[in-house]
Amino acid sequence: MKLCHFEAGINHPFFLIAGPCVIESRELVFEVAGQLKEITHELEIPFIFKASYDKANRSSGSSFRGIGQDKGLSILADVKKELGIPVLTDVHESADVKEVASVVDVLQTPAFLCRQTDFIEAVAKSGKPVNIKKGQFLAPHDMKNVVEKAKKASGQDNIMVCERGVSFGYNNLVSDMRSLSIMRETNCPVVFDATHSVQLPGGLGSASGGQREFVPVLARAAIAAGISGIFMETHPRPAQALSDGPNAWPLGQMRELLETLLEIDVIVKKQGLIEIQ
Repeated sequence: MKLCHFEAGINHPFFLIAGPCVIESRELVFEVAGQLKEITHELEIPFIFKASYDKANRSSGSSFRGIGQDKGLSILADVKKELGIPVLTDVHESADVKEVASVVDVLQTPAFLCRQTDFIEAVAKSGKPVNIKKGQFLAPHDMKNVVEKAKKASGQDNIMVCERGVSFGYNNLVSDMRSLSIMRETNCPVVFDATHSVQLPGGLGSASGGQREFVPVLARAAIAAGISGIFMETHPRPAQALSDGPNAWPLGQMRELLETLLEIDVIVKKQGLIEIQ
């Protein structure tokens, strides 16, 4: 699959989607995007910057959602223009797809909406690549139906599927690495979300908690399982992040983690995956 300026797929080196959960300010966005651009350029990792202008699925109505669509898209447009990197953001409503797609390079659908047929079709018809997050309630093989809807609507090979953990009791998620192999059956690039997979949904009562210390554990396991891309939310000061701080990986530790993931990826893909030979 052609994704932005590079080829994405299980036979190619992994790509990275990363950035802060939500656009807190122009300064934060450029701080994170600039450092990630430098790191990924030096490591030769294909990179897409991610930040959301709105987070509609917050635990509490009083939680910070973002700076709004107009301001958020303006900042993302500036990131593209001034830093020369592709950008991705979430879209939550069918009515917003056209305007958002006119700015960003890749659209992403929230996990909770993966079964909303009209929404999935609207996003797929945008003409932009779409990263569809698998719902926390969905079996990995059920993503075939989601992809079928999306590809029929788009008429293109522009769909990715993303694992972000599955509900496991109350306020907890678990990542089954078998799902990464199963979702390859969709014939789409498979992405693993290493930071939302350590989230504890609603675990803090009025907000979600997280177990940041397990991000590298799951990221290493996912790369070893064989994936096309990895998604990680990162923040220079996670304790001060306005959204998803407990599961954001510190920006200052991104290079070290990515270096390890690169080494694993090369070993795993060197002779191909034995299970699909």
